[in-house]
Amino acid sequence: MSKVTIGSPLLKGAKKLLLLGSGELGKEVIIEAQRLGVECIAVDSYENAPAMQVAHRSHVINMKDGNVLRAIVEAEKPDLIVPEVEAINTTMLKELEAEGFRVIPTANAAKLTMDREGIRRLAAETLRLPTARYLFAETFDEFKAAVKEIGIPCVTKPIMSSSGKGQSVIKSEADIEHAWNYGREAARGIGTKLIIEEFIHFDYEITLLTVRSVLGTRFCEPIGHVQINGDYHESWQPANMSEALIKQAQDVAKKVTDALGGAGIFGVELFIKDGKVIFSEVSPRPHDTGMVTMITQRMSEFELHVRAILGLPVDTSLLMHGASHVIKSTEEKWAPIFDISEASGVENTKIRIFGKPCAKSGRRMGVVLATADSTDVARHNAEKAAHLVKLL
Repeated sequence: MSKVTIGSPLLKGAKKLLLLGSGELGKEVIIEAQRLGVECIAVDSYENAPAMQVAHRSHVINMKDGNVLRAIVEAEKPDLIVPEVEAINTTMLKELEAEGFRVIPTANAAKLTMDREGIRRLAAETLRLPTARYLFAETFDEFKAAVKEIGIPCVTKPIMSSSGKGQSVIKSEADIEHAWNYGREAARGIGTKLIIEEFIHFDYEITLLTVRSVLGTRFCEPIGHVQINGDYHESWQPANMSEALIKQAQDVAKKVTDALGGAGIFGVELFIKDGKVIFSEVSPRPHDTGMVTMITQRMSEFELHVRAILGLPVDTSLLMHGASHVIKSTEEKWAPIFDISEASGVENTKIRIFGKPCAKSGRRMGVVLATADSTDVARHNAEKAAHLVKLL
């Protein structure tokens, strides 16, 4: 293993991490990086984002503007550029990487995975992995034709989006126009196309956190999860899978992450149907369903990510069964106040309030983590506590 050195934050010789996107996942990344003495700069499109509240300093910019993004990088001169969201000018990231800046895991991986067209073509056409049938559309006529060819029901979403934004399930021809308009309105980044996917009646879905580090590729125990309208709602670890299926999932995850390259953690989303693993998506960073690892593993996904990109060994050991459940707002409110007194009494749970300055209907505002002797009990307790958190 190569020598790893860390300087003193805010002084000459500091190791500097520039985080692009400052949500709840980025907040935990910065906390772990600061524990190792890394100087952290948080960037996002709005003030007081969660990660900004724990960073050494922050910047509010439009990360889709390549010139503005370059100006921040040249001013800060970070050792590590760590993307945390999709809405980033990845073409500029590639330029900066070519000039010597280090992008995590790589600029090309960030570009491919922030564009559903890029990652789907890599998985299905280059790596020949099993995926849902798919087509892309840039006009409404192309969209209607693609829906007809894929067949109803089908799933549609922008090639660039997150947290289920813009995703629809078309169940009849009457849904087509709404799905098109919603997908176009909710798109993030610079993508203009929509993807139309075969609707797979899967048995269940998982996230397989995959870490590329100095130790090679390591896997966390599979994480079961439930999504509602494409957005993470709850997760648990370990998912109940046979050893044969776990091995199959690991093989798929390794092929994808090897093709993307670089170091760090990848959230590989997979469908399980009739004893087969089907590739869905991959994120080259900590995954929202992986928040459960903050209570289940020796090293959380955030610590794994930071250690891997710094060149340190990692440990993906599972310590106990656990679950997570989101705390969602049901209304819009600036500077929200939470009553957590009743929720904090649920046994073997921990509450994490993200600190987002604005609550919106359906927005994730926090998460409850729970441990138990079984994932079923942990899921029950996490849900119970999450529903007891009150927005005043």
